[in-house]
Amino acid sequence: MNLATHAGRTWFPAVYSDPQQIAPPEAVISAPSRATWAYAENFVDEDDVLALARARGEELGCAPVTPGVGATLRVLAAAVSARAVVEIGTGSGVSGLYLLRGMPEDGVLTTIDLEVEHQRAAREVFGQAGIRPNRTRLICGRALDVLPRLTDGAYDIVLLDADKAEYAAYLEQALRLLRRGGVLAVDNALWHDRVADPAQRDQVTTVVREMGKAVRDDERLVPAMLPCGDGLLLAVKR
Repeated sequence: MNLATHAGRTWFPAVYSDPQQIAPPEAVISAPSRATWAYAENFVDEDDVLALARARGEELGCAPVTPGVGATLRVLAAAVSARAVVEIGTGSGVSGLYLLRGMPEDGVLTTIDLEVEHQRAAREVFGQAGIRPNRTRLICGRALDVLPRLTDGAYDIVLLDADKAEYAAYLEQALRLLRRGGVLAVDNALWHDRVADPAQRDQVTTVVREMGKAVRDDERLVPAMLPCGDGLLLAVKR
């Protein structure tokens, strides 16, 4: 990709009919440096409960959402006043806690995971954070067995952060579960910087890439791809 610089900052080419045309000044973005990414990722501090949950996730072999993704999820939950949220992939409770902290006091998180130990850790985290037990439904099982039992159009947010091989099936269920104006969120949507590289064609990368295209091209959805964490794909159901 050809880049131009102005006033010490990097300018990226826009997608115009003329491939040589460079984006106008209003399209300038911050330099793509690790320092800038780290600053954005850690812009909102994590408290001791989240730090413990993150450490527990690492012990269990989970991959918790990054602080930047978590902060974004909390903002989304607050923005839509989410009272009913479905999370596929409980992990150690990091993403769930972010969501709960953005939801109203009567909001309920339904979180699904195949691993009993993951949900035990998440339950402990929610308790340490002072989350009332009636605000969470932790369901242990295979997501594609659980999701069909949930009510159509009853959820404000659906977060996908589990088995990538089943993302296409998760998407179908998410569209059924979301209300009009509800938000779909998909973590790891850039998959370790591989999705944007067409030369990367391994199975997981291909599945995640096709998932992004399906969301982008679905007329029922208004999508956006955020480069926080490992990529956060968002879409609002029309």
